[in-house]
Amino acid sequence: MSDKPVKKVVRKAVIKAIEKTPDSIKEKVKEEAKEKAKEKMTSELQSKANEASEKLADAKDRNADKVHEKAEKAQDKVQDVLLSVREKLAKIKEAGEEFQEKISSSDNKDTKKLKGVQNIKGVNNIKSYKDVKSSTEIKSSMDIKSSKDIKTLGS
Repeated sequence: MSDKPVKKVVRKAVIKAIEKTPDSIKEKVKEEAKEKAKEKMTSELQSKANEASEKLADAKDRNADKVHEKAEKAQDKVQDVLLSVREKLAKIKEAGEEFQEKISSSDNKDTKKLKGVQNIKGVNNIKSYKDVKSSTEIKSSMDIKSSKDIKTLGS
């Protein structure tokens, strides 16, 4: 047997009871219903807010763990880079010290002496066409042979 006929009868009875109840009782029921609805809504909102704060706290903890892991990895990488830079600088320092020793050693007789400012030639030291020893070295345009002056093989 289905519940539909019973539901219809109960519904009609409730509607008749509501119609016949006095207005003062209706007002009290309405106020109580409002208060119950408010309480229910606030409790639902609080439970949702609590769930959201729990989820947020979990996400915060996970992110903190990730940040610490990445920070440790970054620290390791930076330390590796700094160690390699330190090694390279040590090699450069050694090379510099060796170079300094080679330059400053007075025992080395094969070293060449560096020229100073006095050894730089000035404008007066540059030769011009007038400084040429003989006039035969410089030819004028008249001395240049033309195609007429060139002997051919057959003649």
